[in-house]
Amino acid sequence: MRRSAKFDTINVVPFIDIMLVLLVIVLTTASFIQTGLIKLDLPQGSSEMKEQPKKDLKISIKENGEIFFDKEKIAHEKVEELLLRHNKKDPILLYSDKNAKFDNFVFILDILKKHEYENLGIITKK
Repeated sequence: MRRSAKFDTINVVPFIDIMLVLLVIVLTTASFIQTGLIKLDLPQGSSEMKEQPKKDLKISIKENGEIFFDKEKIAHEKVEELLLRHNKKDPILLYSDKNAKFDNFVFILDILKKHEYENLGIITKK
């Protein structure tokens, strides 16, 4: 007497094929994202568009606690006053020396949070 065979296993070969195709797609697109550039040969246009100057604010904190807006040294008392002149929609880039006291970093963040500045980037080194 012969028993009928049960199918207790699943054929995983098609699943592996699909996963390999997805892996190739992800790796291909990830290389474009990593470099940030996709080389294109752009067509010529007759009108010219002027580039808007960047309006980002670079705040730097040195190891000794000095605070700079772009390249101008700012006293702690004037930071809040000068920061209020900056548009909330424009980005703020925060640079801090790795040996700077954390208090100065928190001082800047408190002012930004108090006045609801949300377009903030904290710059680090790879």
